[in-house]
Amino acid sequence: MGSWPDGPVLIPTGTVELVRSADEPTGVTVLVNGVPSSYLDLADPGALAFEYMQQMKLVVDELEPPALDVVHLGAAGCALARAIHASRPASRQIAVELDTALPELVRAWFDLPRAPALRIRAGDARATLAAMATGSADVVVRDVFAGARTPAHVTTREMVAEVVRVLRPGGVYLVNCADRPPLGSARAELATLADAFADTAAIAEPGVLRGRGYGNLVLVGTDRTDLLGAPGLARHVRSLPAPARLLHGDELRAFVGRAPVLRDPAAAPVATTEQTAPQTP
Repeated sequence: MGSWPDGPVLIPTGTVELVRSADEPTGVTVLVNGVPSSYLDLADPGALAFEYMQQMKLVVDELEPPALDVVHLGAAGCALARAIHASRPASRQIAVELDTALPELVRAWFDLPRAPALRIRAGDARATLAAMATGSADVVVRDVFAGARTPAHVTTREMVAEVVRVLRPGGVYLVNCADRPPLGSARAELATLADAFADTAAIAEPGVLRGRGYGNLVLVGTDRTDLLGAPGLARHVRSLPAPARLLHGDELRAFVGRAPVLRDPAAAPVATTEQTAPQTP
């Protein structure tokens, strides 16, 4: 901990900085370009402070295999990957980060699982996913941002088709969508997921769903029809430290309404600077 940098460190896509928690002596927040992108408790690898990561972990916990193959598109400090490793140490995970320097830095700063438990690759999220083998993952997590926005080329139906290809039968796609009222991006992304998956859901704090401000929504897609509507999952979501709500079935369809399916433009997608999402209070 004494070897950590004092202040921001320049990286190809901007800066990264480590900020100690004022309340937890073992807590640290990773800021990428000034945005809180990961929080790690050095004493507890299973701890997740960001609410959207807690929500994602609940969905992962519903999956049966004791060991999972997980792809994280957007890495930052690898907090979610670290928590999954703590509960399922035999899992194999790949974290993809656009910035070529950040993976090496977080490896040096934090006690992250080593390969093959966790591999960190530098590259564009969509391009790296396209190079992965068909049916090679149980979970794909998308947590990719350029500032406060998700790059368009990782939101489209064509991108989701790559996710579907990489997932095994029964696999799950988890999306961190940060949006503001009237939640048009979240609705369109859910329409896009519904065009590709047999079942979809959204998880968020009630105030976010009611349009009370900028916030994070977890969007879920899967070819399973027995997972997202299970009473246990909705109960666990409501029991989180920050109680959330799960939208599914008719309730979700009403939320999505007539939102459009997102498509690639005619031109080939262009890679953009990516970072892990901002976590809203």
